[in-house]
Amino acid sequence: MTEGVGAIRRVQDASVDGRTVLVRVDYNVPMRDGCVTDDTRIRASLPTLTLLLDRGAKVIVATHLGRPHGKIDPSLRLEPISECLSEIMGRSVVQLDDCVGPKVAETIAAGEPGDLLMLENLRFHPEESANDREFAQQLARLADLYVSDAFATIHRTHASTLGVAEILPAYAGCLVQREVASLGRLLDSPERPYVAIVGGKKAASKLGPLRDLVGRVDRVIVGGGVAFSMLAAQGASVGNSIVDESVFGEILKILEAARARGVEIALPIDARISRELEPSAETDVADASEIPEGWAGFDIGPKTAEVYRERILDAKSIVWTGPMGAFETPPFDNGTRAIAEAVVNSDAFSVVGGGETGEAVASLGHADGVSYISTGGGACLALLRGKRLPALEALREA
Repeated sequence: MTEGVGAIRRVQDASVDGRTVLVRVDYNVPMRDGCVTDDTRIRASLPTLTLLLDRGAKVIVATHLGRPHGKIDPSLRLEPISECLSEIMGRSVVQLDDCVGPKVAETIAAGEPGDLLMLENLRFHPEESANDREFAQQLARLADLYVSDAFATIHRTHASTLGVAEILPAYAGCLVQREVASLGRLLDSPERPYVAIVGGKKAASKLGPLRDLVGRVDRVIVGGGVAFSMLAAQGASVGNSIVDESVFGEILKILEAARARGVEIALPIDARISRELEPSAETDVADASEIPEGWAGFDIGPKTAEVYRERILDAKSIVWTGPMGAFETPPFDNGTRAIAEAVVNSDAFSVVGGGETGEAVASLGHADGVSYISTGGGACLALLRGKRLPALEALREA
């Protein structure tokens, strides 16, 4: 598989004047009281939408929001998002009541070049996640061309990400191009040492990426709940820390594979502990492998942070997925802060794998210091693991 962006059909090369273009975006944004609280993902789509509208296309925007499980959920309707998009772009956005059906088709057909319309939440239909062929065809009949600009969902084999791309002429939007080009630097020929930083709460969700990354990187630095499960799997006493015993066997296999390949897996030597996850709770620092009963590790400790800092400063390429601790609750943000500062101060090309990690880096004020923050945590990891992504392959030149 050619990893570079050059093999992808680009929206810049599409003939769109007077044509109707269906653009899959990722507007799965945070909401509170019916209002968008963070419009970062909406703004990420603006280069593609502006390009298409300036070139005389009629643009249909399609996205999902939340997890309505194939049913209409009034709290997940897209009107607040279309209003936000309208305000940002300074132009009218027509919000449709559904994403398929005769009324939707008629409204779109009656539009003019330069119009911007938004379909209703795709996931109100169970056929979306099932990649139902008929549902994909209904979406495809609304447009002449398809543009994929929702990188965060490009690892999903859904009707709006894969199904439509197999029916209509399909192109990569500006955001998808930027993501693939940036992540491609860690796929094609990363500078070494290449370091992976893996954290987060749930070990089970990170073991697949960890297993694949062991075959690609030179060193793995582990924090968060993932670290406590890995320590416990080797017989350590981690008190009441988050542990998933069901994955112990897989953890031991990964550790053995790393040893066989000469890949270092660095685990915490100390941890910041508490009896409860509260800002006012009593805290202490303990040996990460000897945490007392009744106490839990909520962050890496200062000694670990220093060891990790040295490992990071030595790197030439870095991928980071998952915070080192409960960064939302001080003082358990210290470890994530220390790692972020080390990444920023390194000379490495650094990629932060979106999602919770991106939020942590941004909240700590270091977003501008990393080389690239991906908009898609799962998609970013899937690509860097070397996984074949059918919805991305559908955009490649034959």
